[in-house]
Amino acid sequence: MTHLPPPAEELRLLDAELWQLDARRAQLLTRRAWLVAALHQTQQPSRAQASAQPPPAAAPRPETTAPSVQNLLLVLGGVLLTLAAAVFTLVSWGHLGIAGRALVLGALTLATLAAPMALLKRGLRSTAESVAGLGLALTVLDAYALHAAALPGTDGTAYAAAASAALTVTWYAYGLLPVTAALRLPLPCALAAAQFPLLLWALSAGAGAYAITAALLVTAGLDAVAVLRLTAGAARITAVVGAYGMGGWGVLGAGWLSLTAGGPGDAARAGALLLLAAAIALGTTRQAPGSKHALALAITSGLLVVAAIGGVARSGVPSQWAVPAHLAVGVALLGAVRAERLPDVMRRGFVWASGVVQALAVLWTLPVLAVVLLGPAGRLGRVWSGAPADARAAVAADVPWPPDAAVAPLVLLAMAAVLAAAVRPREWRGRARLGSVGLVWATALMLPAVFEAPYSAGMLVPGVVTAVALYACRITEGAAQVTALVLALVTAVGLTLVSLASQSATLVVLAALTALFAAASWRAGVAPFTAPAALVHATALAAASGAAADWPPARTALPVLAVAGAAALLAARLGPSRTTVPVEAVGAAVGLFAVALAVTEPPMLALMLALCGVIAAGTALRDGRRPVGYAATALFVLAAWVRLAAWDVGTPEAYTLPVTVPALLVGALRRRRDPHASSWTAYGPGLAVTLLPSLVAAWADPHWTRPLLLGGAALLVTLLGARHHLQAPLLLGGSALALVTLHELAPYVVQVTGALPRWAPPALAGLLLLALGATYEQRIRDVRRVRAVLGRMD
Repeated sequence: MTHLPPPAEELRLLDAELWQLDARRAQLLTRRAWLVAALHQTQQPSRAQASAQPPPAAAPRPETTAPSVQNLLLVLGGVLLTLAAAVFTLVSWGHLGIAGRALVLGALTLATLAAPMALLKRGLRSTAESVAGLGLALTVLDAYALHAAALPGTDGTAYAAAASAALTVTWYAYGLLPVTAALRLPLPCALAAAQFPLLLWALSAGAGAYAITAALLVTAGLDAVAVLRLTAGAARITAVVGAYGMGGWGVLGAGWLSLTAGGPGDAARAGALLLLAAAIALGTTRQAPGSKHALALAITSGLLVVAAIGGVARSGVPSQWAVPAHLAVGVALLGAVRAERLPDVMRRGFVWASGVVQALAVLWTLPVLAVVLLGPAGRLGRVWSGAPADARAAVAADVPWPPDAAVAPLVLLAMAAVLAAAVRPREWRGRARLGSVGLVWATALMLPAVFEAPYSAGMLVPGVVTAVALYACRITEGAAQVTALVLALVTAVGLTLVSLASQSATLVVLAALTALFAAASWRAGVAPFTAPAALVHATALAAASGAAADWPPARTALPVLAVAGAAALLAARLGPSRTTVPVEAVGAAVGLFAVALAVTEPPMLALMLALCGVIAAGTALRDGRRPVGYAATALFVLAAWVRLAAWDVGTPEAYTLPVTVPALLVGALRRRRDPHASSWTAYGPGLAVTLLPSLVAAWADPHWTRPLLLGGAALLVTLLGARHHLQAPLLLGGSALALVTLHELAPYVVQVTGALPRWAPPALAGLLLLALGATYEQRIRDVRRVRAVLGRMD
């Protein structure tokens, strides 16, 4: 039995045990506090050292992925093998007998078509796709070999039609086999081959243009049926491409037949073909109204209907009424909006088709408008040759007057009436009114030339239109203001060109336009556009004044550059305004124009570049324009280069090395501050400045000194790029080194390659790339398998 002590003894034992526990706890707490203090003392120096160390350099990122390298190798290998097989079939075919030919091509084709089955079982799908593509290409060579060896007397076109049909069936069956169903190439290739049988049969039968066009359209219809039945994938994409391609060629053929129809009968047959194409498009739209192509197909069908009916109507009316006839049919399509039986997408398509027809009618009038506005540009070669007889002679001095231009104002007025009356929605009504205003503006510009008004009236009308448009810019806002501004700018260009016929007219018109645009810029919202326009006209006035004073172009550059200086002063005066940047941009362009005027005289050109550098340096002193200092530096460098050229210094390195060294230093500083900066940004410009000119000079240099020095420099740049893993030095230096080496070894390479058959190098390269691609794919699969195993670990 268990011995139980008396209560007093048991209490004494418990007190002794508790005292021992308290003493042990106090000892442990003291030890813990010492350990914590020691740990803090050891961690503080390590943290200080870690903070003093520089951040680790960014690891170089790969610029391509492993699957991309694999696919590139496989595709390139397959292409090279296909080319080698084609060269073998076409060149070396005659060295074998009939049995040898059949044995070689048949065995090679069967082996190639059977190889993807084994590759798919091993999981090498990409390699299987590449080999399958090679096998399909070999079947085409088999068809060619069969015709060349066994059926040489048959008609080539008919045989091609039968061969394309047979290849379509063969490839389709090959793609449906259970062991090759995973391949994505056979079915699209079968659909691609199916595009040719009908067309080739029509050609072999000697059919006319109408039958060939019908074959194209029927093929497109079959492609459309395939599109509706196939699901998403490469096969459906191929069918879509075939439908659009064959249908597009068929529509183009039918349209050409309609345009060249000799009478109502031919026009009716061409119209029937166009209606067939429209029926195909409408049938596809009705079967798939929710497709993303439905609206486009509905628009196309409406346009085809207009082309068919308008072509028939055109064959029975005078040529000048052809466009109004098509326009009438297009306007009649607007009645489809009220046809409630049609699907919504078809109604919207017909409305858009009507809009396209109306837009095309407006485009038909654009040549007349272009002659009115830009026709006087022909006088740029003989400025101030004398005032013409009338407004048409002024605008059509060196260009022919467009035929049937008499009805162009009528078409524009009709379109203006349609826009004003037919557009009912409120959100579109304002835009329609602006469009009507633009059409009326075009009509007003055409009328003096169409009615052969006097030359003064031909300048007075656009001058008044410009003034009215600039006034509208000040009293309107939003889209109306933008429209008025565009009309004012375009009219001013046309008026300036018309005034080039007379010296006095040119000076008066340029001065008036400068004043008008400057006045329109005063406290107006269009100042960002009118102020640059005023500067442009002031530049033209300065150039015209210099020419009127018989100054040479280099001397005329001085007043032109004064306009650029005025633009810089105006930009500094404007401050942070929306007009500042456009004024600065125009000032820069004017400065370039002044430099261009002084190109013929190098000393004056150097002076102009230096003055432009001064203007740029003054601009760089403003807040927010510090980067302009780089442009100023470049201008000063160019001025020095021009001076060197004037001193007949011909060595390119004298020009490039003083730029390359600072550019490389700046690039090195940038890479030091930002390790993630691209080497192309840091070192590319500096290296290209010297390597490219020196490379061009080395190729034209008959001596060995420059190629040797350039090759050594390129080798050094390449090694540095490889050492530091920089792409720009590696590629630029390697390319320069390869080109220099090619230039030196080109004769020997030609001798070596001439001793080999033409098909041998691409065949060897293709086999090597296929082997590398298969190995690459196997390694990628192993890496993915290891990653999956590691991912399942804890």
